[in-house]
Amino acid sequence: MDIDTGITSEVLTIKSEIKLIDIFNNIIEKKSQASFNYIESLNIDSDTKIIVIGTYFTGVGIVKKLSEKYTNITLIDIYPHLKKLLYTPIGGKIKNDVEFSSDLDLIYSGDIVIDTTGFGGIDVEQSSEFDVEAFLIEDPVAEDNDELLKSKNNIHDRLNAAKSQKKSILKTKGINTKTSGTMTLTIGVLKNALDKISKKEGVLYSACEMGFFEEVIFKEKDIEKFMELTDRKAMKVSTIKEFSPDEIILEELDKIESEMI
Repeated sequence: MDIDTGITSEVLTIKSEIKLIDIFNNIIEKKSQASFNYIESLNIDSDTKIIVIGTYFTGVGIVKKLSEKYTNITLIDIYPHLKKLLYTPIGGKIKNDVEFSSDLDLIYSGDIVIDTTGFGGIDVEQSSEFDVEAFLIEDPVAEDNDELLKSKNNIHDRLNAAKSQKKSILKTKGINTKTSGTMTLTIGVLKNALDKISKKEGVLYSACEMGFFEEVIFKEKDIEKFMELTDRKAMKVSTIKEFSPDEIILEELDKIESEMI
């Protein structure tokens, strides 16, 4: 453990070994593996054309996982600068080449489509133009605990509109968050861990290194800065008694499940 003294020698500062990027990648791996397993179940050729729509962050993780076996993958996103995420540690490493494009006309060029665009992404009309072997869509809602978000969620309409014999939904939940986004789940993990830690005997307070990274990614469009921010240790605790905050973070991560339904 990374332990230092606090204001006085009586008080300790404990830093988690787990970094923010570790939490992101743990969650992304769950989603990517569920998607990979489903694609594997289709028994398709390795050069089957796979289109993944949406990069942040499920999409980039899925294409990296699929690239371990499949060789004809295109990632499509309206934000060209997100291509840089393909060459970062977010979601793992690319094995076989992945094409990137911001041309939305290409979303119809595949045999298999994976839509990760969530709220405000691909709409029902666009979905009705798909005629593919398989159509997968990520559910942006996690626990169905917010009526407004639930009513806004149109993935079932999009799924029904698409022409495909094989359709499936990527569902991720487990820690009572409202949405299934990787950023939302990361904040949920840290919030729950902070709450548990605050109740431990001897703890003065704790804090996490999480910021509002959407501004860095989508407003500043600075992927390098984002990656620097994610390389920080996720949590710091002021306490008079030693313990491992990593164990508590991992307990929360273990609750998250991702599956195709």
